[in-house]
Amino acid sequence: MLGRVTRARVTVTFLRMDGPPDWPAPKLPADMRIIFMRNPSVPFYRYLYNTVGEDYLWWLNRVMSDADLARMLANPAVTIHVLSKGEEVGGFFQLDASHWPDVNLSYFGLMPHMVGHRIGSAFLRCAVDEVWRSGATGMTVNTCTADHPRALPNYLRAGFEVVRQVQETWAIPDELGMKIPPALRV
Repeated sequence: MLGRVTRARVTVTFLRMDGPPDWPAPKLPADMRIIFMRNPSVPFYRYLYNTVGEDYLWWLNRVMSDADLARMLANPAVTIHVLSKGEEVGGFFQLDASHWPDVNLSYFGLMPHMVGHRIGSAFLRCAVDEVWRSGATGMTVNTCTADHPRALPNYLRAGFEVVRQVQETWAIPDELGMKIPPALRV
C-alpha cells in the first residue's frame, strides 16, 4: 500500500510513425556512440532511468520491485540502448517490441549534463532508424506535459504524428522525493 501521494495532472500525447523518415538523418558527434545492452543489471537500469527521468517525473519504474524490473529487462522484446561519450553515459532509449510489428519507444532521454548540447534530434533519429532496421511496420511513443518542453516538437520533427491526447492524474508517492512542478499539482 502506498503512503502519502502528491497528485499531478498531465496531458499525455500519443504519437505514431508508419514509415521511416525520407530525409537524411542528423549525425551524432563523432566521439559518441550507441551501445546495445541486452538485459542490463537492475542497478544500472535504475541509474539510467532515475537520472534521465529525475526532472520529468519518470516515476512508474521507480516503484517497481527489483524482481519485476529484472523480468522486464530479461524480456527479449525489450531492448536498452545507451548513448556514450568515451566512458561517460550520455542518455538512453528503451524499445519494446511486445506488440510486434509495432515497436514502442518506451523511454528516451539524455542525462542532465547532455541536455542543451544539440544532440537530442540526432539521438532520437538513431532510435527511429533502429526500429525501421528491425523490420517493424509501425513505431509509437508518448510524451506528456511533465517531459522536457522540447520533447513533443522533437518527436514531430522526427516524423511522428499525434494520434490522440488524454488528461491523466498521477498519484506520485511522496517517498520517491520527486520534484513536482507547481503547475502540474492538483
